Amino acid sequence: MGGVGRAGSGRGRANTRASGWARVGGVAAGVVVDALVGDPRAGHPVALFGRAAAALERRLYGDARVNGVAHVAVCVGGAVALGVAAERVSHPAARAVLTAAATWAVLGGTTLAREGELMADALEDGDLQRARERLPHLCGRDPSELEAPELARATVESLAENTSDAVVAPLFWGAVAGVPGLLAYRVVNTLDAMVGHRSPRYERFGWAAARLDDVANYVPARITGLLTVLAAPAPGRALAVLLRDGHRHPSPNAGRCEAAFAGALGVTLGGANVYGGRTEHRPTMGDGRKPAVGDVRRAVRLARSVGVAASALTLVAVSAIALRSGSGKASLRSGGALLRLNGSGRSVESA
Repeated sequence: MGGVGRAGSGRGRANTRASGWARVGGVAAGVVVDALVGDPRAGHPVALFGRAAAALERRLYGDARVNGVAHVAVCVGGAVALGVAAERVSHPAARAVLTAAATWAVLGGTTLAREGELMADALEDGDLQRARERLPHLCGRDPSELEAPELARATVESLAENTSDAVVAPLFWGAVAGVPGLLAYRVVNTLDAMVGHRSPRYERFGWAAARLDDVANYVPARITGLLTVLAAPAPGRALAVLLRDGHRHPSPNAGRCEAAFAGALGVTLGGANVYGGRTEHRPTMGDGRKPAVGDVRRAVRLARSVGVAASALTLVAVSAIALRSGSGKASLRSGGALLRLNGSGRSVESA
């Protein structure tokens, strides 16, 4: 009997460790694939989801919060169910492949940096028309009347916010909740981009998507701010701006990222932004000059540094979870077997 219990415990320990390390390997592979390949030009899983979410919106839309809640529930619930199914695959290699695919699909750091570099190319060439045409790849503000300094500011602010949305936040939720966390976060963030903005059509319908995105990004945005401080040439200055100005942005999360970037780059961000004919006046963050064309490449390098740091931190976290989970579950199983063998309910060592 003791041999059977030890054998079962050994198999359980091996299975648990294999499962944990499948997640580690999958996340690492997904990060590498995103770094090497980035997003495909066509057929990206997020784009496919967007089309499905838009089709569902046409069926569920109504100018009421309850309709938006239903839309979010179906989309996020479907993503979670898909992720749970992936997590239940028993073969470690297959699970690692699925985790890698999910990680790659939800990350966007490489494509974000490429878009920043394309903006830098256009602005450095003095081609305002090309820069204006590229800006919608990064943010939703109207570029038609923007000159080079405002295009540079828009790019830096978008790089700051999207470093959290495209890199830090999905990795955070992958570490916390595995494949379900990866997929659910990307769905929440995509829905916010689709219906969470302020407009007559989405004022009520998009409320649930916007609020859920705020919740999902609360911790990752603050991690992004701290990682930006650590990557800054002058961490003390970046931290001071983050602590002083991070709360001034109308978004509970974007301000932390933008304030940290402003302090790290030594520039002032914020000002008037035009979205679809509507002007929003954002509080300024930072103490330096306004961003110039040369600051775009500096922001790209900073975003990449934060992404590398976030990837390393995530791999350390999931490795620690794998080690702890394997030893913890094995201990619980062993303890249970010992208690069953000793009918008095006392441990063998004290019997």
